Amino acid sequence: MRSLLSVVVLLFAAAAAAVSTAGSRLLVVLDDVADKDAYQQFLSDLTARGYDISYETPRSEELELFHLGERTYDHLLFMPTKVKGLGPNLTPNMLLNFVNAKGNILVALSSTTPASTSIVSLLSELDMTLPAERTGTVVDHFNYDSISAAEAHDVLVLDAPAAVRTGLKDYFHIPGGVLALPHVTGHALGQSHLLTPVLRAPSTAYSYNPKEQPETVDPDELFAAGPQLGLVSTMQARNSARVAVLGSAEMLQDGWLEAKVARVGEKKVKPENREFAKRLSGWTFQEIGVLRVNNIEHRLKGDNETNPGIYRIKTDVSYSISISEHVWDRWVPFVLPEDDNLQLEFSMLSPFHRLNLVPSLVTETATVFTSDFTLPDQHGIFNFKVNFKRPFLTYVEEKNTVSVRHIAHDEWPRSYVISGAWPWLSGIAATATGFVGFCALWMYSKPTDKAGKRA
Repeated sequence: MRSLLSVVVLLFAAAAAAVSTAGSRLLVVLDDVADKDAYQQFLSDLTARGYDISYETPRSEELELFHLGERTYDHLLFMPTKVKGLGPNLTPNMLLNFVNAKGNILVALSSTTPASTSIVSLLSELDMTLPAERTGTVVDHFNYDSISAAEAHDVLVLDAPAAVRTGLKDYFHIPGGVLALPHVTGHALGQSHLLTPVLRAPSTAYSYNPKEQPETVDPDELFAAGPQLGLVSTMQARNSARVAVLGSAEMLQDGWLEAKVARVGEKKVKPENREFAKRLSGWTFQEIGVLRVNNIEHRLKGDNETNPGIYRIKTDVSYSISISEHVWDRWVPFVLPEDDNLQLEFSMLSPFHRLNLVPSLVTETATVFTSDFTLPDQHGIFNFKVNFKRPFLTYVEEKNTVSVRHIAHDEWPRSYVISGAWPWLSGIAATATGFVGFCALWMYSKPTDKAGKRA
């Protein structure tokens, strides 16, 4: 009995350890609950990673995102639905409130089903734009699957996404892998710095509406073309809540997780849809790319007292911050990408120092970054500030306020140790010595005898 109990406890602990850092409650919104059978493998992978999945339709009367002011779910997954609106419990305002409450949303679109108005409005608030008809098909006459889309060219076969730019963590690159994206609905990204594209369309792709342009495509009526089209994009809010948009819901279906595709003139290959779906959902639901600050210490250099509230000007101080990164089911030391720096600011109204923090200690679960510097010759209220905000990583914004005082009257160095005072001290010593010598000469000199008067 005890062995059975131990096994149950271990299984429960393993499941709990694999849960997202933001929670395990996941709501999947489908047009019909029976539609989940088409995504059985993907949903089973989510369950195996520790998610407690609920299934609802937009018409469900029991669906609610908040109860007594608290979120009832930690994550939302929207599959394509045929209804134009998602009902009173999934309005754009409710979805924005969900994001503001640190909830995460993954939206899967399809060119075979127009997006609901709630999703269109939500994405518009996040500076992502869908076609005016709420649907559109992305085609590419060069990068298509010659097996399933030999005529329509609407099943894209693209290389797995590479890093957006140097200096960023790369969570979505699968070396040598390709992705199959059937029936993609593209979107356009605005100028918001919170948006990060994961996969853009190649230069030969374009988006059009087959219903309105069944025979010919007018270039002036295209929604977007080439890299203007986002196929997979992410948004991380200022509170580190995450929203991801996947242009092809079909790539999550069982058939496309196991299918084989081939570009024209190339061999059949199995796409990495399953691995990419794991990484995209893992990032969106905060299983990866999550940073945690474990400890912050600042002290006088060489002193054992940590985090004092007051310092003296022109003293040497040491600052350290311990950071961990969550990778699927465990916390590991955070490693900075190449060409990137973690910086410390020592500021009042503006920074007096901006210094790179360098790794000084690495443990099994954390990296300690440290910097030593001399306080400025300025008294006042200062902040130790670390403001680290990068795409794909939760934000680190830490501020510790301290006072910096003047040198006290009994802390000034004695004048005899200041080399610039030596000429003045020498003059004082010479004057004093001369005065003492003169006094001694005056006091101890014998007066001369006076000459007698003449008769």
